[in-house]
Amino acid sequence: MAGTKCLRVTDAGMLHNKIHLNRQLLSLGHSIQEHGFGLVCSSSSRSGKIKLRVRKKGKRISPTMVALNEGEVVSEKSTTMKLSALVAVRNSSKVLANEMVNNLLTIFMPQNQTKGVVLQLVSTQLDPRRMEAKLSKETILELSEDHKFGAEGGISACKVEFIVDSDFGIPGAVTVVNGYDNEFFLESITIEQNVHFACNSWVQPNKLDPGKRIFFINKAYLPCETPTEVKELREKELRQLRGDGRGRRVSSDRIYDYDVYNDLGDPDMGDEYARPTLGGQRNPYPTRCRTGRPPTRTDAKAESRPSESELIYVPRDEELGDIKRETMDQGKLMAMLRNIMPALTDKIMGNEGVFNIDYFIKESWQSESKSQLPPLSWILFNLGGAVQEFFKFDPPKMFSRGKSHFLPDDEFGRQVLAAFPLVFPPVTKLDPSKYGPVESALKEEHIIGHIEGMSIQQALEENKLFTLDYHDVYLPFLDRINGLEGRKAYATTTIFFLTKMGALKPIAIQLALPTRNPKTSSKQVTNTCLYGAINNRYSSAIECDASYIQASASPYAIHTQDNAIARQTLINAEGTIETDHTPGRYCMQFSSAAYKDWWRFDMEGFPADLIRRGLAVPDATQPHGIRLLIEDYPYAADGLLIWSSIEKLVRTYVNHYYKNSNAVSSDNELQSWYREFINLGHPDHKNASWWPKLANPEDLVSMLTTVIWLVSAQHAVLNFGQYPYGGHVPIRPPLMRKLIPKEEDPEYSDFVMDPERYFLSSLPSLFQASRFMAVINIGSAHSPDEEYIGDRNDLSSWLGEPEIIDAFNQFSIEMKSIEIEIKRRNADPKLRNRCGVDVLPYELLIPSSGSGATGRRVPNSVTA
Repeated sequence: MAGTKCLRVTDAGMLHNKIHLNRQLLSLGHSIQEHGFGLVCSSSSRSGKIKLRVRKKGKRISPTMVALNEGEVVSEKSTTMKLSALVAVRNSSKVLANEMVNNLLTIFMPQNQTKGVVLQLVSTQLDPRRMEAKLSKETILELSEDHKFGAEGGISACKVEFIVDSDFGIPGAVTVVNGYDNEFFLESITIEQNVHFACNSWVQPNKLDPGKRIFFINKAYLPCETPTEVKELREKELRQLRGDGRGRRVSSDRIYDYDVYNDLGDPDMGDEYARPTLGGQRNPYPTRCRTGRPPTRTDAKAESRPSESELIYVPRDEELGDIKRETMDQGKLMAMLRNIMPALTDKIMGNEGVFNIDYFIKESWQSESKSQLPPLSWILFNLGGAVQEFFKFDPPKMFSRGKSHFLPDDEFGRQVLAAFPLVFPPVTKLDPSKYGPVESALKEEHIIGHIEGMSIQQALEENKLFTLDYHDVYLPFLDRINGLEGRKAYATTTIFFLTKMGALKPIAIQLALPTRNPKTSSKQVTNTCLYGAINNRYSSAIECDASYIQASASPYAIHTQDNAIARQTLINAEGTIETDHTPGRYCMQFSSAAYKDWWRFDMEGFPADLIRRGLAVPDATQPHGIRLLIEDYPYAADGLLIWSSIEKLVRTYVNHYYKNSNAVSSDNELQSWYREFINLGHPDHKNASWWPKLANPEDLVSMLTTVIWLVSAQHAVLNFGQYPYGGHVPIRPPLMRKLIPKEEDPEYSDFVMDPERYFLSSLPSLFQASRFMAVINIGSAHSPDEEYIGDRNDLSSWLGEPEIIDAFNQFSIEMKSIEIEIKRRNADPKLRNRCGVDVLPYELLIPSSGSGATGRRVPNSVTA
């Protein structure tokens, strides 16, 4: 019968076989209906056979006959059928200038009509003749205007047809070969009846990548459940992504490989540009994305720097998208323009120009201050009128509160995110034969008058005293740092008291320098108002250094564009971090020392981190399993809300796929991922005993929650608050250029007569300040196309998993609820660390925001 497929079913004449057959027919009918066919049954009393006709809904298909004997299907004749599909290709609105025109002409309007994209479906069923997966016939997609089905949001949908055998089964993968001369971005392939491939990848020309690209259906399989027919393709894909550790990577590659940081310096330019390798026993560090550039001429162990026109390699799909790239380029251009006038002023007026940094911030002019400027600077500052106003910096949040060059004590306490409970008196762990006595200069008399009538013992027992201690981290580097031109620093220890109002108040600061005589100490303590404010700047400078270096060199951003940009312009020799921060050329060695002594993956989870720092204690009665010792601690209080929601989503996801411990321990891909994370990502810690086991679903929930937290919420706090909270350089300087003079120093009299002026002369120069502001303004800004926590632009990869979609939708609702709760807290007058006169609301973990340096909103991950 035309338009049907006919199956012959032999009746065995036995009741139990009939029942068994009826069940099979019912199951077969449901399966056929799921794929868009209709099932028609008829019987023949003469032959005892049942005939099944399978009708394709809406299409006429060539007939075929298949015999089914006691539930077994045998093909008599193979016929073919057509499957329609939409291929979504994203148009690139912004590519490299020298490729843009060529891409448009050769990809979307190819002149050679024999070129095209070759697509082929791979079935989840075996071809018994070849003992391999069944394949569709190859189909050619021509990316020309004539073949576009529609366009929306920069995505063009092209219609194609696949020809498959009638018994092809469910597609499990699709292979793609790009016959054009340029790459194109393959968004997705959707076949009728909701068979979907979420591709989201750049496909390179076949002349650059001779192999077939492989994309898998949006059905998640554990390795033990993966259809045999596609398992080999999956293994092949993983081998291609891992690479073999050889050869130089080019921009079209998509290989994720590892290497040490041996490309930060450029010894070929001279010894002053040489930098030690980060990674290895001497300078432990997480690894970076391997690039394979040749070694330098003067040091075979150092990798050469890229040329000025060459970008550092990251896998092609990790590169910035068009909008992010355009936003960053605009930010760089604006930064250059904003630095012209400060650079010119520095040249004319000298380093004293830092006094005038306020005049390069919008809405900072006050009529009473204009007359205080020298006539020459007045001319410079008014040059260009409205044009100059356009190039001024937006006011940082701290600046918008006033013009004071000093950060109030309570605000300094609010900005401290890394305080620890105090062990009194503080004791260093450094070798006394090298760094002097272990005893601190901080004594009871420095503290007792500032703790609201309490004894020190009582304050310690009630967890009222906290410390921000950079003594042991900085002191080993100070001789080298202070030997640099224009760099001066102390190893600081700051003591805070938790007041009855719930605010952290700095009450004493110890400034330490290396001592030439191990038997003597070079430590001084102050808590007087003005001197304390000046000393706060040295402590703030060190805190600024630590947070910025940590944000720029995340151990979880190995293969991202952020990491490549950092190596190209931020953490390289004479890069932004070295030129604008106190440690100078020793910045990354400082970061390595912190990684060696402090980083532990088992302590990176948020509750564990709070407990490790002594800011919380385990408490099963509390919603998050811990009790905060500082109740009004905005970072912790808001962060725990987000942490718990992430953990809930991850637990639902993990438990959906991993039903028991055996499912986790037997998943060879999962276990291989974890071994790679340890052995290749963190080889210098690979033998540590503290690595968690990955033996059951709860272990996996903990690990995934930790990683998601670190690259989303914690990174948002470290990164996107830089300009709003640290953009006004006098309040939080990235470096200091002078030490506090001693009585025998020539500058001591000037310091005593006008401490504030001396302090201002110790700050970075005007050009250093504006350059620093420009860089952190770029780094703190959100791109217009940023995807934030709780948002997901493409849910297609979960189309077959309604439970996962429901869980994510609930997660999105929770993020909106968290935003409402944070805003409520910011309006609660009882919470003095986030609400009150001259108190900034804590917004760093508010999930939503606009673009730019808003000081709020949490992106889904570190920028790719």
